[in-house]
Amino acid sequence: MEMRRYGNTDMTVSVLGFGGAEIGFRGASVSEVERLLGSALDAGLNVIDTAECYKTSEELIGQAVSHRRSDYYLFTKCGHTAGLPGEHWQPEVLEASIDRSLKRLKTDYVDLIHLHSCSLEVLKQGDVIEVLRRAKEKGKTRYIGYSGDSDAALYAVQTGVFDSLMTSVNIADQEAIDLTLPEAQKRGMGVIVKRPVANVAWRTGQRPEDPYAVPYWERLQVLDYDFLKGDFDESVGIALRFALSIPGVHTAIVGTSNPDRWAQNAKLLEKGPLPAEQVEAIRCVWRERAGKDWIGLE
Repeated sequence: MEMRRYGNTDMTVSVLGFGGAEIGFRGASVSEVERLLGSALDAGLNVIDTAECYKTSEELIGQAVSHRRSDYYLFTKCGHTAGLPGEHWQPEVLEASIDRSLKRLKTDYVDLIHLHSCSLEVLKQGDVIEVLRRAKEKGKTRYIGYSGDSDAALYAVQTGVFDSLMTSVNIADQEAIDLTLPEAQKRGMGVIVKRPVANVAWRTGQRPEDPYAVPYWERLQVLDYDFLKGDFDESVGIALRFALSIPGVHTAIVGTSNPDRWAQNAKLLEKGPLPAEQVEAIRCVWRERAGKDWIGLE
């Protein structure tokens, strides 16, 4: 699997990372996650991303692969109470959330903590940033970052205090390519892409039942990419390769509960980045047809 240096950090990451939302929200068993993550790590994947609010995700990861802690970089997020007393974004809640994450993940430290879709207003107050700085100073995390999109993500990047940006980039979500990624590159930030295959919103050819995928379905009806009308696996490969061909992107998080998906995804990437002319063709369609209000989606 292709590896890339994660910005100015000391991490060299696999271009595919594991997204832990699905296992938490679906209520996967420990044995399922052991098989799922075991196959992923064995295939060369070395990034596991989760969050405080993905239900049982952190506990499952901790139980399934904490004994292989040296085989992967562990990323989590903070900001929401997710069962803790208090309000979202209160500094004391963030501190308690970080400690809880470490306990759940069965580790003394994580490699990276992202602020989880924090609003621009809260970011500007500065308290949440200080919580992450203190966590880094205390060795609870090696690096800190911001996860989100649009103006809040741009502000976070421009503060210069974060090591990492996690943001949406895909064939139906390209705001970050012009707005935040060039700024992140200037500062040597690591960039992790979420939703890199646009929730595969075109899978059935019908409006998705999952409301999370509906905005992308609606956008894709307008964008009307030719490559989505052909072979499905090939279209997924093009979409994934597009996200990983954008300058400044280091890894893409793909969530799944299918242990065989890692080999499938890795095979899709065997051709490497998309040719520059194909990337530009997709970008050209976006520039011509995207709505002016098509901001990055959380």
